[in-house]
Amino acid sequence: MKKTMILTTALVATGFAASANEINVVSWGGAYTVSQVEAYHKPFEQLTGIKVVSIDADNPATPLKAQVEAGNVSIDLADVELSDAIRLCDEGLLEPIDPAILPPAPDGTPATEDFVDGALQDCAVANIVWGTVIAYDTTKFPENPPSTLADFFDLEKYPGKRGLLKAAKRSMEMALVADGVAPGEVYDVLGTPEGVDRALAKLDTIKDSVVWWDAGAQPPQLLADGEVVMTNGYNGRFFNAMIAEGKPFDIIWDGQYLDYDLWVIPKGAPNLEGAMEFLKFSTDTQRLADQAKYISYGPARKSSAPLVGMYQDGKTEMGPHMPTNPENMKNVIATDPIFWADHDVELSERFNAWLAS
Repeated sequence: MKKTMILTTALVATGFAASANEINVVSWGGAYTVSQVEAYHKPFEQLTGIKVVSIDADNPATPLKAQVEAGNVSIDLADVELSDAIRLCDEGLLEPIDPAILPPAPDGTPATEDFVDGALQDCAVANIVWGTVIAYDTTKFPENPPSTLADFFDLEKYPGKRGLLKAAKRSMEMALVADGVAPGEVYDVLGTPEGVDRALAKLDTIKDSVVWWDAGAQPPQLLADGEVVMTNGYNGRFFNAMIAEGKPFDIIWDGQYLDYDLWVIPKGAPNLEGAMEFLKFSTDTQRLADQAKYISYGPARKSSAPLVGMYQDGKTEMGPHMPTNPENMKNVIATDPIFWADHDVELSERFNAWLAS
């Protein structure tokens, strides 16, 4: 993991002991962490004087679980996916979070009514809604470009290498939808042996043409380097490549996989008080709207949506690039965190065995 120290000259806030003047925050790195640093970390430091140490991990749930189980915790706060938040909470590895501590919306609406459905969990508070989507290199398909999830699996019509997440989650759901399963029926199908076979059979059709990835920064780089012509990946990463870096990419929203990322605090966090203060600060209405200036992930609070405007370039409207834009949600796979909390181990074992075969 790479550590980046973010320094501040602000005074120590009243009520915080000198020994509690630093928090370690683990997130996913890249453009996503940059958006958090700009929207959350820097203003929090200026307000409180508490230093934020930003740490990158391919999946923050992994070091968090290892540290708590080893009884040697250095993480104060981590950004994790919804299914991981539920699983870690069920395993007793996280601090409970009372939603009553969260700030209300500017009009006084309680946080419990302001966050979108599913965003508040027993041990977690969501900050963003994000999508796993397909992106392609527009220079490879100047005429009749791909437009559906099924096109990703059509090597005859759209030849070339594909990038794909090296994991059962998302890859198997997307395969089923590409094979004709309605998004609302995906988990009913995937919960059967026949459904698992069907998902892997669909993945078999492109297996020999797949370049596997496991870190969020990889898909845009695979496209930019010409190693693949299409890849799945996180919509915000592709947005950054397209808008901030000017890459000739476009996104296929059909069959996007919609999920949350949430803040969690591990049991034994060295600065529990500071972590709670940061959590409250970073999930208020303004901070969640501010993050959308830097990356195209939807805020988890309803009151933040009207405050989302332009990208930091001052000319790109963020709305059309949000996974929650109505135009982008016509064929959405909504994650089922309970399903994955229950079936992640067995499906990952099956997927890995298929990969090795």
